[in-house]
Amino acid sequence: MPDLPLSEILSLLAAVVGAGLFGGLIAGLFGVGGGTVIVPALFYAFSVLGLGGESNLHVAVGTSLMTIVATALRSLAAHRAHGAVDEAALRAWTPWVGIGALIGAAVAGFTSMVGLAVVYGACLALVAAQMGLLPERFTLAKDLPTGWLRRGLGLLIGGLSAMMGVGGGSLGGMMMTLCGRPIHQAVATASGFGVAIGSAAMVGFVVFGWDAPGRPPLSLGYVNLPAAVIMGLLTTLVAPVGARLAHKLDKKVLRRAFAVYLVITAGLVMIKAL
Repeated sequence: MPDLPLSEILSLLAAVVGAGLFGGLIAGLFGVGGGTVIVPALFYAFSVLGLGGESNLHVAVGTSLMTIVATALRSLAAHRAHGAVDEAALRAWTPWVGIGALIGAAVAGFTSMVGLAVVYGACLALVAAQMGLLPERFTLAKDLPTGWLRRGLGLLIGGLSAMMGVGGGSLGGMMMTLCGRPIHQAVATASGFGVAIGSAAMVGFVVFGWDAPGRPPLSLGYVNLPAAVIMGLLTTLVAPVGARLAHKLDKKVLRRAFAVYLVITAGLVMIKAL
């Protein structure tokens, strides 16, 4: 591990703690597993402090995925307490989302940092456009798809979410709202996808990044262990606060806030990588 000055160690610690706290709030509020905060925060922290190299974005994504499982469980429990989760949809979609997450981790292992940044930024921008620009009641279907369409979309949601280091809320929530589900139910149900996405993709990021060059110190594959532990604990503690807040906000405010935040995050990551 490089001999970092105390000020830089404290800066990294502050970035990890701050991202963990805010990530937990975002996870509960929007059901996204905190990855939209953790990924850019770690990516910038590694770069600013001169840690790692060409694998920094992969490690930021993999570390975020490790924090998702516990956070998603806490967030899902809080949403269930409000009766907002569609349990039948969650059971039907979860297996396909999990398989897709493992495939996405494998693809990410062979993707360059620039390519991964493009996927991350483009997907977040797409979700932001849907949330911020389209009318709230705009739909493409009257209900969630079934059969092979459900399987295909589940694989796609899991794969892209794994490459972004987020839970199911970003893409899963978008899909559910486009299929006529209210935003609160979409956020609550899609937060449950994070358990399958995080567990499957985390294993993939460890395996496929095992001997990758340019990783920050104390990384197991594409997962940085100290950051994952600290952020995992903090996001798990704070996620229920965000979930309770989500049920007190106006739906229009929730959509606009989500959209603005995603646009800013997508832009920051793509600019830094490109």
